[in-house]
Parts: sequence; structure tokens; C-alpha cells
Amino acid sequence: MTVNVLFVCLGNICRSPTAHGIFEQKVKNAGLQDEIVIDSAGTGGWHIGKSPDARASQFALERGYDLSHLRARQTDPSDFLTYQYILAMDNANLADLKRMKPSSYKGHLGLFLDFGDNPQYREVPDPYYGGDDGFQLVLDLVESACDGLLLDIRHQL
Repeated sequence: MTVNVLFVCLGNICRSPTAHGIFEQKVKNAGLQDEIVIDSAGTGGWHIGKSPDARASQFALERGYDLSHLRARQTDPSDFLTYQYILAMDNANLADLKRMKPSSYKGHLGLFLDFGDNPQYREVPDPYYGGDDGFQLVLDLVESACDGLLLDIRHQL
């Protein structure tokens, strides 16, 4: 059984590639890379084909997560045929995904931080226009939610 996971933010250069890279490493560390397929996308198409934001990549790498192989893409209705988990970084992107979702979709569509352990945050804040602290907060929130997501998926494997 293979489980497919898609992380979604607005432009696919900060939050969702950070989640993609961190979850990829955690899945690899758990020896589950043959059972879990990971991707990320943005609801907007401005950055298609571009690498993650340099700050996101730098801070992720400082924690041992390599984002350099990732390239931005836009969500597509066919994603609902491929991914059992489609996880939005915030409510605005979740609303966009819900409008795109076919009625036949039986997977998990929701907020990524529902798998985290910090009740203060329901959404991953967009660090793009802020300072370095915002990227560090994203990493903290995403690491925790990745642990919770991996635990949830392990119960299904």
C-alpha cells in the first residue's frame, strides 16, 4: 500500500516545500520511502518551476533538510485522484482546495497543523514578507506536524 501526501500553500516556495522537505527526511529516516510518496504545490501559479525561497532553503538546511531538488508547481484537479492526504497550510488555501475538490474525493483534505501539537497555531503563517524569525517558526510548526502526520499514516500501513 502506498500513501500519497500533498502539501499546499499559496506560491509553493516557502511553507509547502518546507513541509515537503522535512516530511521527506522524516519518512526516509523511518524507512518508509517506498510506502509514502510526497509532493507540494501552490494554489497560485506565479512561481511555477522555481526553487524554494532562499531563506526557506537556508534555514531548512541548517536543520538538516535539503530543499534544493524541489520546484514549484500549481495544484491541479487531478491531484484529487492521486493524493490521499491534501494538506493546506492555511484556511485561504484550504478554501481554494475545497472549491476544486470533486464530490467523489474520499481522502483527507484539511489543515496541515491539525497534525501538530501547538494549539496556539491552526495555520502555518506565511513567512515571505517577514524576517528570519518567521522562517524559524515555520520550521518548528512543520516539524511537529510532520511527526503527527507520520504517526497517523503509520496506523494505516
